[in-house]
Amino acid sequence: MLAIQNHRLTGPDVSFRATPNVGGALRPRYVVLHYTAGRTLESSVESLCTKKPQGNASAHIVLGRDGRIVQLAPFNAVTWHAGVSQWNGIDGLNHHAIGIEMDNAGLLHREGERCVAWFGKVYPDNEVVVAEHRHGGGVRPWHHFTEVQIERALQLCEVLVAHYGLQDVLGHEDIARGRKVDPGPAFPLAAVRARALGRGADVAVRLVVTATSLNIRSGPAAEFPKVAPALKRGAELVLLEPQDRWSRVAVVGATDLEGWVCNDFVTRQAATRSGPTVLSRSQRAVPVAQARATPAPRKPAAPAKKRTPRTVR
Repeated sequence: MLAIQNHRLTGPDVSFRATPNVGGALRPRYVVLHYTAGRTLESSVESLCTKKPQGNASAHIVLGRDGRIVQLAPFNAVTWHAGVSQWNGIDGLNHHAIGIEMDNAGLLHREGERCVAWFGKVYPDNEVVVAEHRHGGGVRPWHHFTEVQIERALQLCEVLVAHYGLQDVLGHEDIARGRKVDPGPAFPLAAVRARALGRGADVAVRLVVTATSLNIRSGPAAEFPKVAPALKRGAELVLLEPQDRWSRVAVVGATDLEGWVCNDFVTRQAATRSGPTVLSRSQRAVPVAQARATPAPRKPAAPAKKRTPRTVR
């Protein structure tokens, strides 16, 4: 079982190797997940522990495909994993976030029928997820994450959120949109985030519609089509994936009805008990012929002030 003592991780298959690439004191508010885009756990650890004239990089954790964990810096020290980044009005997430690098080749490219990493290694079909990133770019091949690696990432995020009271679990793609695409569609970021954040309170966030009627759409913008008749004032929703202006929700009492609503016209209410923290099989990254990316979790906007009743969004 993983635990934290004096800002260092303890537990099975956990080791520590100090990186010289650290900054000042860190009071973490977030955890940010990355893929290494590297060959192996060992090569990534070596790279992150080496000073380079062209610029240093580091992270707090490197997570192997077999579940091994190497910690490179205590969780109260700044590491350089985020680069130019922004989230929720904060610039420079290095000074606000714990960085977890997961051993994974990342985005691959095709050479004929083969899927190849930037460093030349060819990956078999059963180690490839074909999907479009939620930020676009077309359907492309990505290196898959192992089940033990995903479970270990979940455990890491759970213990970090609980110990430090973290506000959110993010991907590099969230905080450096347009510049970074990791951890990418092969990693179930939304599911890991939901489980990790739900552990401390052991609740599922519920919302209630505050507008006279509110459209529920297939995507996080007004141009997406409606998926059902407008929701009425007082309708209860379960929050699935928050974003800055829109959130994906499930309608309470409606069988399998999910969609996106504008955050301006919903507010939080009492929560209900959540399910277990272990990921279901459908939430794990497994090789598939074709997959779609899951929209990113983002912190929901504050409820809007009272408005004139009307059908919105």
